[in-house]
Amino acid sequence: MESVKLFWLFGLLIIGSAGECMGVMGGHGPRRCSFPAIFNFGDSNSDTGGRSAAISEVFLPNGETFFGKASGRFCDGRLILDFISETLGLPYLNAYLDSMGTNFWHGANFATGGSSIRPGGYSPFHLEIQLAQFKRFKSQTTALYQQLNHNYTTPPFKSQVPRPRDFSKALYTIDIGQNDLAYGFQHTNEEKVLASIPDILNVLSGVVHQLYEEGGRTFWIHNTGPIGCLPYSVIYYQQKPRNLDRYGCVKPHNKVAQEFNKQLKDMVIKLRAQLPHAAFTYVDVYSVKYSLVSQAKDLGFVDLMNFCCGSYYGYHVECGQKAVVNGTVYGIPCEHPSRHISWDGTHYSEAANVWVAKAILNGSFSDPPIPVSEACHQ
Repeated sequence: MESVKLFWLFGLLIIGSAGECMGVMGGHGPRRCSFPAIFNFGDSNSDTGGRSAAISEVFLPNGETFFGKASGRFCDGRLILDFISETLGLPYLNAYLDSMGTNFWHGANFATGGSSIRPGGYSPFHLEIQLAQFKRFKSQTTALYQQLNHNYTTPPFKSQVPRPRDFSKALYTIDIGQNDLAYGFQHTNEEKVLASIPDILNVLSGVVHQLYEEGGRTFWIHNTGPIGCLPYSVIYYQQKPRNLDRYGCVKPHNKVAQEFNKQLKDMVIKLRAQLPHAAFTYVDVYSVKYSLVSQAKDLGFVDLMNFCCGSYYGYHVECGQKAVVNGTVYGIPCEHPSRHISWDGTHYSEAANVWVAKAILNGSFSDPPIPVSEACHQ
């Protein structure tokens, strides 16, 4: 049964490659929503420059494949969020925390690398901080928009901030939770991480309720990926006997991620009942990413553990840095990122993100099964 499902998914992606911008990623049918903006909340999986602006710069070769320069993304190119923007015909989102040359006419990105839903993780910009930033952003830009005149010849311009009416018409995307699990695995154990999931999702639910009160009506919510398939997880947590599945992923970590996703989906179902005037789409990113891992060889990717940038073997070097230890150079990036699923041991390459985006943005792995371009429909 599993092989049939994987074959079907592979066939879907092959068919989709011919119509990436139309049929595969949303189409232009009569049900297409006219989203004027995107407001994103998340972690490094969707960070487009927040951490780089506020904490530490994300250096080349991050960004080299598509942007040709450092872009603030933990990837050699585009993220799934970027493909959402492309699909909706909107510019790539600027990070809220980045003050240099930014334009928020079509939304803002509050995601920051290392962020978690609850406070106390890898980043100070946990989800409730991102919510507070959004509230201030909305309040300030609304006041500014009302003060500005279209005839202004010096900044700020009306075309740099969202129109007040766009907040209720925008798409609200949420991709966060992986770091809550990862931090728990690092500092506690699987049992305690499992026990923490209800509280984690209670915080997330509360944030969604507040976004609704601020006018949010369309929510596109990603579940968390197979964290046990990240090279980082395998390197540091494979010690126990029979800890790995047949694809080399850490089974206990993936089981926790699956439980997180089960409870997340239940939370979305409850939100639909509690907030009947909003549209919620739950997106099963986990299944798509795990399918990618399971088909890696057939799709032309190298071994999952062979990531492209940085090093966890022998000496830990972050992507974008190099170190020489006893004559050995660590941190030299690979020559062909497109052959790698993992970019830096923790994040996916652009090639992998393209594959995942083609599968999820047409609605094939969504509940309800609608493309992102039609997510405003209940």
